[in-house]
Amino acid sequence: MSEFVKKSLKKSLEDESIKNELYKEYSVKKGLRNEDGTGVLVGLTRISDVVGYRKVDGKKIDDYGKLYYRGILVSDIVSKSEGRRYMFEEVCFLILFGHLPNRQELEIFKNIIAHRYELPDRYLEHSILNFPSKNLMNKLQQEVLMMYRYDKYDPDSRDTWDLIEKGINLIAKIPVIVCYTYATKIHNFDNASLVIHHIDPNLSIAEQILYLLRPDGKYTKQEAEVLDRCLLLHADHGGGNNSTFTSVVISSTGTDLYSAISGSIGSLKGPRHGGANLAVRKQMLAAIDEIGIDADDRTIRKLIKRIMDKDFNDNSGLVYGIGHAVYTLSDPRAEILEKKCGELAIEKGRHDEFLFYKRFAKEAIAEIHERKGINVCANVDFYTGLIYDILGIPEDLYTLLFVIGRTVGWVAHIIEDQLYSNRIVRPATKYVGSIRPYIPLDDRE
Repeated sequence: MSEFVKKSLKKSLEDESIKNELYKEYSVKKGLRNEDGTGVLVGLTRISDVVGYRKVDGKKIDDYGKLYYRGILVSDIVSKSEGRRYMFEEVCFLILFGHLPNRQELEIFKNIIAHRYELPDRYLEHSILNFPSKNLMNKLQQEVLMMYRYDKYDPDSRDTWDLIEKGINLIAKIPVIVCYTYATKIHNFDNASLVIHHIDPNLSIAEQILYLLRPDGKYTKQEAEVLDRCLLLHADHGGGNNSTFTSVVISSTGTDLYSAISGSIGSLKGPRHGGANLAVRKQMLAAIDEIGIDADDRTIRKLIKRIMDKDFNDNSGLVYGIGHAVYTLSDPRAEILEKKCGELAIEKGRHDEFLFYKRFAKEAIAEIHERKGINVCANVDFYTGLIYDILGIPEDLYTLLFVIGRTVGWVAHIIEDQLYSNRIVRPATKYVGSIRPYIPLDDRE
């Protein structure tokens, strides 16, 4: 940065700063949050509900977390589906159409997705292999926008039926694009062999991912089930999370679905949202390297104190994977993944690492409560990174798996908002600057 730009920026920061007390004076909700941390209501939905507290006489009371898809507890969906394939696809149907599919409906829906796995003719060569990228989230944004060009019908159509068709097409193709862009990246930038498997229409989305990512294409039933449940748990999280709200804001302008989904991917990339799973994994690897996997609880607690004192890891003071904007006493997704992670860790000989995570979470929750007097819990990101690592999924793909899971939620909220609100999202900001006269150029100092 040139000295001129630095000087200009410094002056701007001095002259144009906004004092914190002005937010309260004008009742401006930072981050669209109320004073008690709850979200400002910006819409209505029947797609999903995120419950982390209750209101009693207008006061927020912490509570055990619940997540509902179309009114059905996600924990019930998972607990009653042990050993079953295609649970993510079943949840996609539920989120898109509002009811659980019967056997015939699920079979038809599975086949619709399977027939959309294949990319357009020569797409792999022209768009992916010829244009490798080091950042796969940015690359996926480009590829989703590229799908606009390959839309066989009207890519700008806002017809509900067309949006459903385009949405299902993206749900099926994004996992394939993710796997192929990763293979292209490591071939071009990491000097790895290029392994491209042909699509297998007989596989579920979770199975397809493992098959395409692994050179030998092999995976176990338990591996596929765990990944399937991870996708299921990421499918939706209400309309207030940043990326879903982003999708609705963009879509409310009347733009095409591809632009809205691409924008949501950009939102999810941030470490405060979908990128948190990678931040957790790096934090935990650093912790194990610092104190050892067999460290006792007292030693773990000391390290957490250092993290919060900005004396360890990235010096941010944040304990990644602990705490959530809505959940207080528990995150139901984290509870489910903790169980799945423990089972997978035993199968793969990584149980000691899993136990370290559990003890770390317990001590972090206690330390935050002691310091801040608030109830927090391990969130969904706390265990996903470890699960992905045990599955042999590269760090590059952690947040991309979040995209694969959440695409159905974005599509559903875009359609719901268009059907029942259908107004451009246009909030307001309060001008707090001064009123000044225009000074002619020759009269300025």
